Amino acid sequence: MRLSPLLLLPVALLGCATFPELDAARTPGVASQPFPALLPIDDLIAAPPPRATPELRAGIEDRVAGLRSRASRLQGEVVSDRDRQRMDDGVDTSE
Repeated sequence: MRLSPLLLLPVALLGCATFPELDAARTPGVASQPFPALLPIDDLIAAPPPRATPELRAGIEDRVAGLRSRASRLQGEVVSDRDRQRMDDGVDTSE
């Protein structure tokens, strides 16, 4: 069975789709910046590892605090006692 060229056209056009989620995630002003310089891998391996700046550390600690706060709010019961009673009353298991 041969595929018709008309059937292949929609598949080929799908490859031309844009990805708005990726475009929206870009930091403002990044489009006008030059591409970063490409470095040889040997130079990258030999370089000392990057160190966190105080600003970066503060940002990460703020994010950690926010995530811990969110996790603590999620630790409670998922279904309240009142709702559990309603669910139990609504199910007939007498059969």
